[in-house]
Amino acid sequence: MSSTTEGPILVTGGTGSFGSTMVRRLLQTDVEEIRIFSRDEAKQDAMRRELADSRVRFYVGDVRDSRGVEDAVHGVRHIFHAAALKQVPSCEFFPQQAVMTNVHGSDNVIRAAERAGVKSVVCLSTDKAVYPVNAMGISKAMMEKVAQSYARNWSDTGTTVSITRYGNVMYSRGSVIPVFVQQLRDGKPLTLTDPDMTRFLMSLEDSVDLVQYAFDNARPGDIFVRKAPASTVRDLALAVASLFGNDNPDIRVIGTRHGEKLYESLLGREERQKAEDRGDYYAVPLDARGLEYELFFDEGDADLPDEDYHSHNAERLDVEGVKRLLLTLPEIRRELTVAGIDPENAL
Repeated sequence: MSSTTEGPILVTGGTGSFGSTMVRRLLQTDVEEIRIFSRDEAKQDAMRRELADSRVRFYVGDVRDSRGVEDAVHGVRHIFHAAALKQVPSCEFFPQQAVMTNVHGSDNVIRAAERAGVKSVVCLSTDKAVYPVNAMGISKAMMEKVAQSYARNWSDTGTTVSITRYGNVMYSRGSVIPVFVQQLRDGKPLTLTDPDMTRFLMSLEDSVDLVQYAFDNARPGDIFVRKAPASTVRDLALAVASLFGNDNPDIRVIGTRHGEKLYESLLGREERQKAEDRGDYYAVPLDARGLEYELFFDEGDADLPDEDYHSHNAERLDVEGVKRLLLTLPEIRRELTVAGIDPENAL
């Protein structure tokens, strides 16, 4: 991670699942200083004690507060912007809060970065921002538009703003896998919203790799997507249960939650048309055309692809494939060990 070790690095939302993983990855390099900006002082205190590293500095604050953001950004070289409201149901009930954090808060971070001469800002987005149907996805889609608007309108500055978009991060806070593990531990049925729902499956380490790739390769306004396998929610539940020795779990279907989709998209059809295939990643360049629409009366875009890139048409893992993927997660291996199951023999 040589490109991100020059000068202080700021991680907004640094006590969350992604942020804390990013911090631990950075601490394995010769980074001189990492600043963690978040609202939760209790989590900061716990993280401070756990890391016990003088290179880490903590800033209590909220991205909604532009003054607090400016204080944390001063002198920073790179920013990982992970702070967000991410839970779909809570954003459905309080959409204005999602807008204040995910849209206005992101604008505060980007503007503060430009004023402070930050070299690069990577904003973390979600598959729910593609053809959004819920408040969380809509607010993240607007966050992407804010970031790209900056890249489009302020292209002469020295700050590169880019976006990473990824699907469900396995075993992150609020995700379904820890819920399944706890239900199995408690002897309760596994609760599924819709067994035929599909979701992309990505590890925290994969999400960090995606962000690092963006730092190393981004042009202003680029959107980066990491290719990922998918599975049905049913197969995910069966895989978790099987690893813990239950090949015939009791499953209870409870119906979809507020704002849930049957499948998630990482690239819309319009984006797929211009996306650059880079092996493990897709890069979608900024549409830098101006407002002179009269220039395009006689010539438009080529035909669009038939489909977007979504979890229904991505590589589909069966139960055994999901089990193998789950065994790459340190959290799953730790839970298996606690349950008296040898992870090496879990298959």
